Amino acid sequence: MALSRQQISAVTMNTMAFTVCFAVWTMFSVIGVPIQQELGLTDTQFGILVATPILTGALIRLPLGMLTDRFGGRIVFTLLMLSTIVPVWIVSTLEQYWAMLVAGLFVGVAGGSFAVGISATARWFDRRHQGFAMGIFGAGNAGAAVTKFVAPTLVVIYGWTMVPKVYAILMTIMALLYWLLTYREPREHLAPKTITIREQLSALKDPKVWKYCQYYSLVFGGYVGVSLWMTRYYISEYGVGIQLAALLAAIFVLPSGVIRAAGGWLSDRFGPHRVTWWVMWSSLICLFFMAYPETRMVIPRTDGEAWDVTLKLDMWVFTALLFVVGIAWGVGKASVFKYISNEYPNNIGVISGTVGLVGGLGGFLLPIMFGVLVDIFKFNEIVWWLCFGVTAVSLIWMWWTERKPMATSTAERHSPPRTDTQPDQA
Repeated sequence: MALSRQQISAVTMNTMAFTVCFAVWTMFSVIGVPIQQELGLTDTQFGILVATPILTGALIRLPLGMLTDRFGGRIVFTLLMLSTIVPVWIVSTLEQYWAMLVAGLFVGVAGGSFAVGISATARWFDRRHQGFAMGIFGAGNAGAAVTKFVAPTLVVIYGWTMVPKVYAILMTIMALLYWLLTYREPREHLAPKTITIREQLSALKDPKVWKYCQYYSLVFGGYVGVSLWMTRYYISEYGVGIQLAALLAAIFVLPSGVIRAAGGWLSDRFGPHRVTWWVMWSSLICLFFMAYPETRMVIPRTDGEAWDVTLKLDMWVFTALLFVVGIAWGVGKASVFKYISNEYPNNIGVISGTVGLVGGLGGFLLPIMFGVLVDIFKFNEIVWWLCFGVTAVSLIWMWWTERKPMATSTAERHSPPRTDTQPDQA
């Protein structure tokens, strides 16, 4: 497939802008660690701090998706990036917890960039290639990995206040480049002006939309929530420094973002259902082992002595399992949106905004729930119990609404034809 200049521009600039926005959106995952130490925050307070930007980014996705359908991605994306510059810089000047929470709400606007970019990208491509194009755009999730690589070094050398300053400058440069290097969408890419907000939202009555929201709350919400928590998890569970902790967390974050393009290609080729089904199963298996807490067993012996056995998941084995989960969720983020482009080609902005909103809410709630669970139960592996449960719910819902009807349909097609002939009457 030969790409036009407009298509290349759309994919490249939307992906770059989304990467920068995602890095800004998740910056508290790193700077929150020294802030927690500086302010003496509990794990629950830490979870609220890192999750606050995620809340705004989730809630704003639906209206931004609707605006993108109506006015186009070029103007909406540029204004979105410009609106975050001042709040991001202000974070570097704050010293009180409540003020950081307020600023975090405004920083979170950057997270709404997904609903803008996914619609602005998809509309430049035909249905057969939308999955791959959206997958490339979705690789901008790797912005979380940018934060894992860049922010810890800035924290160690200059202190945590340097991170928001650098990010504000980076966002300014990206906004200018985006405006200069993108094309205005043709009229046919936009929703008709006669369509009302009620008509745009009418698709939300479809129960399948809410099923896709559940899937995305795991593969994207889980990705965001875990990426926000992992630096702190490695420090607490394995006693490593912030730079190594962030580097290990990036082993989960970076592949999960980059692999999304491959997930789009797989979904184009094999269909979203088959891909999502295996995403859920591979996640469930890995999370089962990750959720096993450190356990001590005393085994009495016949000579009166006893064996004291300690079972604990090695850090590198844990990281390998986390890597597999990251790959699975990265593929799943693309396959869920392939469902959307297949079934709602004329309403991508609203549906993607809704699914993205619920996925973002998952990313907002998980770090808070992680903090509450750790504060209550006092062991770190409890967070994987929660992720395992959410994955199991998604698998059951998928089996009930997709696999079971498919199996029934297949059985009916292969069953012998029914005859209703009556026996001859004597």
